[in-house]
Amino acid sequence: MSTAASGCLFGLAYGDALGKPTEFMTVAEIKATYGPAGPRDLVGDPALVTDDTQMALAVGKALLEASAPTPQALEPLLRARFLEWAASPDNNRAPGMTCLRACAELSLGKPWTQATVVGSKGCGANMRVAAVGLVPGYSLETLAGVAQLQAALTHGHPTALAASELTAYAIRLSRDGAEPATLPAALRARCHDQRDTYRAEWLDTLWQQPGVPSPAEFISRGWDDCLDVLDRLELALSMTDDGEDACRLTGAGWIAEEALATGLLCALRHADDPVTALARAAATSGDSDSIACLAGAFLGAAYGMTAWPAGWREQIEYREQLAALGEAWD
Repeated sequence: MSTAASGCLFGLAYGDALGKPTEFMTVAEIKATYGPAGPRDLVGDPALVTDDTQMALAVGKALLEASAPTPQALEPLLRARFLEWAASPDNNRAPGMTCLRACAELSLGKPWTQATVVGSKGCGANMRVAAVGLVPGYSLETLAGVAQLQAALTHGHPTALAASELTAYAIRLSRDGAEPATLPAALRARCHDQRDTYRAEWLDTLWQQPGVPSPAEFISRGWDDCLDVLDRLELALSMTDDGEDACRLTGAGWIAEEALATGLLCALRHADDPVTALARAAATSGDSDSIACLAGAFLGAAYGMTAWPAGWREQIEYREQLAALGEAWD
């Protein structure tokens, strides 16, 4: 039996846990603390994760509960799970301000198009999207709509939507057997194919922002940002790896497209050694937990649970919830 879904979700959590203590450290501080290879061992029992894993679980649970993969069925479930997360006493892991602000508005019962933070393309949009790429039976059209909707509830910027779709698409390709090295070209092709496609069924009137003349103009801005960061990823991959900060060319990962690119860069640099990929991602100057959780999601989807040390499964926080979702989709 394939363990791609479990490998993806556990890999996300492992990366998150390794990057949690390094998120606000410099690379020099990280290397002084953990050595030149960065953090390679889970710490604590359980090893604690951040809001990245918590919100990835929220999305996953909503998808599992949905009676149909439609915006009408999914939006209330996503809203409920996000509000459950926002009110949880465990929501004490330096959560993103965009998510908190949008959830506060959602809690008032506002339509999500009014509650979302329209100017935010933070990585909170796509660090939680992994499950969308794992659900069996989703067509690419459905994957795109679901990925964008779950982002749009909190992050209304078109780049957040595009980067979330690309992240879910990369996980779907990896789950289906694509070699990691083929992902950048596939993502670039997706950007070109989808550049003018506004999914009104899923996004409603979100495009109606000041200075935006049309739905196509709105969404194309997001795809163009993603193409720009994929150019930087291509440049980084063409250069000899000096082992230094992975954020230098593809960005610090605080915004969605950079989290995608830098997480993918770490995964591709060390596709033959997934634990090293996580350590490299966690030893960065930027949003280390989000970068590492995405690197773990990509490689876990590609290689399944065999990518990870067996003992980590019993050590990670939320292991039962991660296992339940993984087993549902493997």
